[in-house]
Amino acid sequence: MAHGPCAVVLFGALITLVGCICNNATIIGAQLRGQPTEGAIIAAAQKLNMFGVRECYHRVQEFPFSSEQKIMVVKCKQKFDLEEEEKYFVKGALERVLSHCTYYSDNGENVFLNKEVEMKYIQAAQYMGRKGLRVLAMGAGSKKNELTFFGMVGMFDPPRPGVRDSIHILHSSGVSIKMLTGDSKETACAIGARLGLYATGSVSLSGDEMDNMHGGHLEHMINSVAVFYRVGPRHKLKIVKALQNNGGIVGMTGDGVNDGVALKKADIGIAMGKAGTDVSKEAADMILVNDEFSTIMAAIEEGKGIFYNIRNFVRFQLSTSIAALSLIAVSTLMHIPNPLNAMQILWINIIMDGPPAQSLGVEPVDHDVLKQPPRNVKQPMITRDLIFNVIMSALIIISGTLWIFKKEMSDRIVTPRDTTMTFTCFVFFDMFNALSCRSQTKSIFTIGFFTNRMFLFAVTGSVIGQLLVIYFPPLQHIFQTEALSASDVLLLVVVASTVFIASELKKFVERLIARRRRLKHHFGTDFV
Repeated sequence: MAHGPCAVVLFGALITLVGCICNNATIIGAQLRGQPTEGAIIAAAQKLNMFGVRECYHRVQEFPFSSEQKIMVVKCKQKFDLEEEEKYFVKGALERVLSHCTYYSDNGENVFLNKEVEMKYIQAAQYMGRKGLRVLAMGAGSKKNELTFFGMVGMFDPPRPGVRDSIHILHSSGVSIKMLTGDSKETACAIGARLGLYATGSVSLSGDEMDNMHGGHLEHMINSVAVFYRVGPRHKLKIVKALQNNGGIVGMTGDGVNDGVALKKADIGIAMGKAGTDVSKEAADMILVNDEFSTIMAAIEEGKGIFYNIRNFVRFQLSTSIAALSLIAVSTLMHIPNPLNAMQILWINIIMDGPPAQSLGVEPVDHDVLKQPPRNVKQPMITRDLIFNVIMSALIIISGTLWIFKKEMSDRIVTPRDTTMTFTCFVFFDMFNALSCRSQTKSIFTIGFFTNRMFLFAVTGSVIGQLLVIYFPPLQHIFQTEALSASDVLLLVVVASTVFIASELKKFVERLIARRRRLKHHFGTDFV
């Protein structure tokens, strides 16, 4: 018989005893080293003044927890009673622990475990699961397959703050969220309901049910399933493949060693930075340093923002480049003098590829991008709508610049004033075009003129540089320009702003059409 604190624990809290011995977590101060589930058992033991109970036993052998076995087994011997034989301590899923038990403990006495008693334990576990508790069963005995069942513990593992809101936002943007867990059906469905993933009458699927599916049955029904319970690594891989076979882009989260295959197979593997193993981190494409689900939403938001910024940059570059090339080509084909000299063309190229263009790439992320559905990855970046915007802007720039050039060259002689007006008009067109390219859908008055400070500095610097080219004598000599009057500059600003006005009007009309479609879809009738 054990002496000291071990004897008190053995008769006072058998369930907690098994949970502490069959455990690899440690709590040092306020820091947990190990799995949170095992840490919760250690914390409960400390609240019962069961400090150091694990030190009373010498661990001879360990059978670690696996998603296949769903139990953890340790073989131990008491340190203070060398005559006592070795014992097996088991914790894990109720049905798996019961399958190894022959007896159950009734007030310290071993009683034969029959089917009726088993059903009572199963019903109790289901009741705890429906409350959202994670249920772990405990047992011990001298023989691995003839254990004594001691009871169960229920642990409340609430979702972290903000997870439900993040899931709601992602759902509204067209992202489908599926919960995969090794817990029982009752626990999984209760947590899924708390997160807004599961409702009464919804479909849930277990790992065993997936094993019995053949052909494309899983692919056929997987889109209607949001909660998967009692799943292991091979089931995660099946789920990833089924979603990909349906044409989905799959992001899979995981933290265990066995999750590496599913993380590698997924289009975006997401590993936990704190709880994740080195294997899962190596296989993943993205690591959540803080293990927060909301970080995934932030990553999606940032990724979409980067994509739209690149598209805005491409639109500006293409429209300006096409306008510059077309301006020279049209003047050549029409046999009129070249409206720009070599230095002026070089200056325009510097502006096209310089600060104004680069600043479009750092446009702050519009939080409304999360409300937009995921794009088709097979769709090219240069879409039909983008091409239309590019051609529209290029035509306006070419027309406005040629009109200024023709207006100034009324005497058929190209003077420095003519080229200065044409050159400055094209540069101003570039600035207004860059302003309209900050967003493909929203008005500049909605996103704000000062939200992108880098863009503001870039455009201001470009305008100051253009004014120096016009009014600073050394640069006048290099670029062959001459000073313009205030009325000339005002005329150029009015003409150049037409590309911005046209873009704003187009976006306004598109927003009205989109709003009308949404209302029609929601109410089933037309709205003016």
